[in-house]
Amino acid sequence: MTTAPPDEAPPEALLDETPIQRALRLKQAALDARPKPPRGGKFQRQQAAGIAAGNSKPWMTR
Repeated sequence: MTTAPPDEAPPEALLDETPIQRALRLKQAALDARPKPPRGGKFQRQQAAGIAAGNSKPWMTR
């Protein structure tokens, strides 16, 4: 007696899945498997604070 892993869809769901739905499901699984960038840090603090994009270009100021 074998059971399917919990992350797989049940076999009956795969039978009525269109090729586009299957491709989308596989693409989403591949994207989820990619390593994620680290969270937090200076860049995200600047974005949260709403700092203007031009602050990284000091030559643009008077």
